[in-house]
Amino acid sequence: MTMAQKEKSPNKLIHESSPYLLQHAYNPVDWYPWGEEALQKAKQEDKPILVSIGYAACHWCHVMAHQSFENEKIARVMNEHFVCIKVDREERPDVDAIHMDALQAIGMQGGWPLNVFLNPDAKPFYGGTYFTPQQWVNLLLNIAEAYRKDRQELDRSAEQFVQHLNQSELKRFGLSQSRTGVSEEEFEELYKNLARQFDKKHGGFGSAPKFVMPANLLFLLRYYAHTENPAALQHLNHTLHEMAYGGIYDQIGGGFARYSVDAKWLVPHFEKMLYDNGQLISLYAEAYLLTKEPLYKDVVYETIAFAERELMSEEGGFYSSLDADSEGVEGKFYTFTRQELQDLFEAEEPILSKYYHATTTGNFEHGQNILHRRISDAHFAKENELELEVLEEMVKTWKEKLMEVRSQRVRPGLDDKILCSWNAIMLKGLADAYYTFGNKHFLHLTVRHADFILRHFKQGEGLLHTYKNGKASVNGFLEDYALLIGALIRVYEITFDEKYLQEAKKLTDYTLANFFDEQEQLFYFTDQNAEKLVARKKELLDNVIPSSNSVMATNLYLLGLYFDEEHYQQLADAMLAQVKELVVKEPGHMGNWASLYYDRLQPTAEVAIVGHQAPEMRSELSSFYIPNMLLAGTENRSDLPLLKDRSAIDGKTTVYVCYNKTCQLPVHTAAEALEQLQNGNSGNQKFPAL
Repeated sequence: MTMAQKEKSPNKLIHESSPYLLQHAYNPVDWYPWGEEALQKAKQEDKPILVSIGYAACHWCHVMAHQSFENEKIARVMNEHFVCIKVDREERPDVDAIHMDALQAIGMQGGWPLNVFLNPDAKPFYGGTYFTPQQWVNLLLNIAEAYRKDRQELDRSAEQFVQHLNQSELKRFGLSQSRTGVSEEEFEELYKNLARQFDKKHGGFGSAPKFVMPANLLFLLRYYAHTENPAALQHLNHTLHEMAYGGIYDQIGGGFARYSVDAKWLVPHFEKMLYDNGQLISLYAEAYLLTKEPLYKDVVYETIAFAERELMSEEGGFYSSLDADSEGVEGKFYTFTRQELQDLFEAEEPILSKYYHATTTGNFEHGQNILHRRISDAHFAKENELELEVLEEMVKTWKEKLMEVRSQRVRPGLDDKILCSWNAIMLKGLADAYYTFGNKHFLHLTVRHADFILRHFKQGEGLLHTYKNGKASVNGFLEDYALLIGALIRVYEITFDEKYLQEAKKLTDYTLANFFDEQEQLFYFTDQNAEKLVARKKELLDNVIPSSNSVMATNLYLLGLYFDEEHYQQLADAMLAQVKELVVKEPGHMGNWASLYYDRLQPTAEVAIVGHQAPEMRSELSSFYIPNMLLAGTENRSDLPLLKDRSAIDGKTTVYVCYNKTCQLPVHTAAEALEQLQNGNSGNQKFPAL
């Protein structure tokens, strides 16, 4: 608490745990958290509600807070005319989704800060994003006057918006269930539609601002695995290199920023989010399996080191994000002037500045340089007549020294709430890293993290969403269940500890009982036992995080194979069939669905390993890129359907390779199993129609 805050009285946010809400606890605005108290106050006083939504690492949220919410005069206007509610979108994604949808229904561009006006029944009628102080005051006064004079009209608008919010997502996108199955022709059309969005010059998709979109890039890996189309692999490699060389990647400390404001990946929006980095660990690890590109391994190792160093709690969970700003300046923590580099490195500075493209005038604001690369170390060493080993040692020393300098600077703000869904993403990233590289430290981190999540977020049969200061709260959302189930499946594959797979099945059964809509064959985002909002939404589109429905469909497919649950697989197929038309036409918004489409083109390889060397055999098999494969194993015996009644023949560790409940002859070496995996499914045998 600052001295200035001590002189002020806190508002209702002072009792919250969210760092974003606590940032506003000493505003002169009479903020309330989202909840019954604020909603009842609006009804009792017959006042409209202002819901202002943001998150701790949001730059423009901070700007508007400083300009308007910390302003006494503006706060008086807000307090006089409105019941004011602050929402952390990461803590309450359900509230955020409804009001973002309402804003877009008004015809406005979405984003944060998100400011939406509601009537006392919590039904939205108007909104916007960032406003300058004068714009904000004018809007407040206009809304207040309209509420007094045209209340009925505003209520009518609110009713129309609520009808829109409750419209079926399938109807909104004009979707009807397709029963035509999956096909090679459709799969190729899907790829061509995605390829139209390629930025062939700089990598990625579209133009600025440019987000990393891991689900789309993972699909390119699977598409290449199926078709060996060189254009797909070329674009994937180009994108991964450009991102790893660009300013969006922290060249000194590892880890990725949220997005690039330009098309070249040079100037990032400097906030670092846990969910981006977890997914990018998975992406670069999987890409390494296919390409064996050393750069991808470096990115995985450095990004895990960043997350462990700067986002990991003492208990073993991961915090949500690092702010873009420090000392009120975006990127100040990460950038250097040429003079600073000269003072630090003296005779070595010219080669360092050439390596990181630092200039006297700077490539960012106020003469600052965003350190970035454009070519490989081998290429740079050759261009500058250096031995590669010498350059690598120099770079290592440069990074250590620059990290030491950065450690003396004021750090960006840390959002130290721990979210179940985002931690599940990081859990899968760690498990994928171990799957690819076999690093024992990654295995230790994975197991510790999995046990942390299950210990702190499980409540009865269900999950809670957020954890801080020893306490978990907020009913879990579908994203919490879906992402954790997917991660636990992967943790099972690298440990063969069945408790993780059994936990995944229990959570799946809970979602089917409490989230599933039998009529539309899709999952709601919220638990039927959770707070009732004006709409109950379903999440279909894959974005920077895959949609919870696409993740659940994939989970159901995989668990259906593990547990021989035909019902699970039927549901997965029905879910894909519901959205298949959109997957093919708009794959840029359906990347994770597209990967499930790939899974269904031909039977998944079911590999069961039995015997005392099962972990070693798994390690050998997982060093090859076989994306449409699931692994099961036991050193003794198991009642898991994939392992039941299977044994180590003649006391030797035995591998059973099966496709669609048909198994090939058991073998005893990884080489033999790989030959069966390569030859046993020629690609001609397809799954039946959905």
